[in-house]
Amino acid sequence: MQRAQRNSLKLLQWMMAASLALPIALFAIAATISYTSTNDIADREIERTLDVAHEHALKVFETIDRSLAELNEVVRSLSDETIRAREPALHRRLKRLTDSLPQLKSAWIFDADGKALVNSLVSPPPELSFADRDYFYAHVDQSIGTFIGTALTPRPPYQGARFFGVSRRRDADDGRFIGVIQASVLPEYFESFYARIGSDPGSFFAMGRTDGALLAHFPRLDHDLRLDPGGPVGQKIATSPEHGLMTIAWPLDGIERRIGYRRIAEYPIYVSAGLESSAIRARWFATMGQHLVFGIPATALLFLLLAFAFRRTQHLQAEAAARREAEDALKHSQRLEALGQLTGGVAHDFNNLLTVIRASVDLLNRPQLTEERRQRYITAIADAVARAAKLTSQLLAFARRQTLKPEVFDVGQRMQSLHDMLATLLGPAIEIVTRLPAEPCLVNADAGQFETALINMATNARDAMQGKGRITFEVEAATTIPDTLAPGAHGYISVTVRDTGIGIPAARLGRIFEPFFTTKQVGHGTGLGLSQVFGFARQSGGEVTVTSEVGQGSTFSLYLPRVPLELRPQRQAPSTAPAVAGSGMSVLVVEDNIELANFAADGLTELGYSITLVDNATDALAELVVDADRFDVVFSDVVMPGMTGLDLAQAVRDRGICVPVVLTTGYSQALSQDGAAEFDLVQKPYSIEELSRVLHRTARLRRVRDGAAE
Repeated sequence: MQRAQRNSLKLLQWMMAASLALPIALFAIAATISYTSTNDIADREIERTLDVAHEHALKVFETIDRSLAELNEVVRSLSDETIRAREPALHRRLKRLTDSLPQLKSAWIFDADGKALVNSLVSPPPELSFADRDYFYAHVDQSIGTFIGTALTPRPPYQGARFFGVSRRRDADDGRFIGVIQASVLPEYFESFYARIGSDPGSFFAMGRTDGALLAHFPRLDHDLRLDPGGPVGQKIATSPEHGLMTIAWPLDGIERRIGYRRIAEYPIYVSAGLESSAIRARWFATMGQHLVFGIPATALLFLLLAFAFRRTQHLQAEAAARREAEDALKHSQRLEALGQLTGGVAHDFNNLLTVIRASVDLLNRPQLTEERRQRYITAIADAVARAAKLTSQLLAFARRQTLKPEVFDVGQRMQSLHDMLATLLGPAIEIVTRLPAEPCLVNADAGQFETALINMATNARDAMQGKGRITFEVEAATTIPDTLAPGAHGYISVTVRDTGIGIPAARLGRIFEPFFTTKQVGHGTGLGLSQVFGFARQSGGEVTVTSEVGQGSTFSLYLPRVPLELRPQRQAPSTAPAVAGSGMSVLVVEDNIELANFAADGLTELGYSITLVDNATDALAELVVDADRFDVVFSDVVMPGMTGLDLAQAVRDRGICVPVVLTTGYSQALSQDGAAEFDLVQKPYSIEELSRVLHRTARLRRVRDGAAE
């Protein structure tokens, strides 16, 4: 009995020890997991908050940059005397600008001596010199694009909150410095925004320049804000200059924080967001306090505690998955927005062409117009359409989604024919050296795209030399080829463009052929030129390479497969190809764009064609199934909702309907990958004359085949 009791006491002792040891062990494990999870959650919150702060700052600076560019365009051709004469009107314009942008305190236009010609605060401005301000003297000696200054205090008689300047240089037509356009930006605008989004305890935000000067800080500090670039923060950023996370005691107030930072696009500005380490630990302590509440009860509650922990972990994992999906969606939307901003440059070019067309149409509508002027306006419309088509073909070329039209031509002769145009394009300050071979160098490529590629390389060289220097064009049979090319049956022709410009840094050589990548200032290039060269070279079976050294210029080499001399095309006398009369030929026109459909129908009707018009491929197929014999040919757009034109053509062929199909498109992924599948193709934009010839030829071939079958 005593033995049994002793055993019972011992068992109770073990159970008591276990009742203490097991909760302590479980608590230690839970504490470790919770600590890691709390820190991971804090990092994700910091990254999300940093995304918001970065996007906000980027939009603010881009908006200011665009506003300064617009002001620069307004006063570009005006002298200082003219600006002073128009000061009241310009003052009102600047005031409207600052009133519409809450981040701006004021806007200024300075002359070359630092005196205000116009500002948004008072009219007329006092006779004060601001030449000692960083936003002014930074532009005096050189053109540096957009400059972002340090935080400053207003100079009497001006009063109010502190500000930092965002400024751009004003240049005369000959490049002389004639002044500065500046916007005073309020740091408190950013700090107020940070206060709204940083509602969590211990939230932290900062925005500063790459040299350590801080422009905005939350929580706010009264003294001047500057970090030592060689200090702990600067050293950490130097190891990962674009973005990163760090835990550090912030030098300005000594508080330890977990901080994420990110650079704003091409601006020398960083934004930071973070949480105090004590706030993150407080979250962890709060979590562990909850565990303690459920961990102290007796063994009967231990199972419930484990079940609670299991359910809590599941909930945290579900939250983490939801956050990852939200982050992916945010990044996707940011990429779409960036693409939309970059395509603005292309839209600008198209709007210029549309303006020419619209103006010419308006002038054609004027009464009593002479034949000479009428022909001039018609020619202007035709030229604008041709340039628009060329721009579209360039875009499709660097997307590698355009069916090129190769032809055999002599590269040396084509280079010689472009000499005068290149001289005009490059300007008189650039010396052009041309080295052409004595023997013909034939290639089989799209001649128009070749000329565009050559012009793009020449323009890039001109910009690298800032409009002054020497460009050497050299054509020769390639003795060596890049490793990416396979040896050709007849070798390769190399076209070399060599400049004496500033050169390209090694870090950027790998990206210069990327679409929309450019080293030029904002608004001075779309980054599409060299991408067109790359797309044309690859689609033509060749390659393009670049070698460069900073300060020594750059050399671009375009390699194209060579063809033998016996394939040289025979010269033919030039001939014109007028429109072909329809003579009652019946055409089924399938086009979802009603304006374009009416244009084609009216033009063909005037030529004597009988037109049946439908706006989708499904209805067109139904017309053909009911009575195919009443149509001589089908003319269909490729890109349409639902069934495409290519689907329609294949369905006509698969059903055995003996009506030929002519397709038209300005762009089609299917055509660029799989071809037109033996169907004739008319490239948009097309003329009625061209369309009539293709329709007539296609219908005639059908009649020939039908006659042979009989």
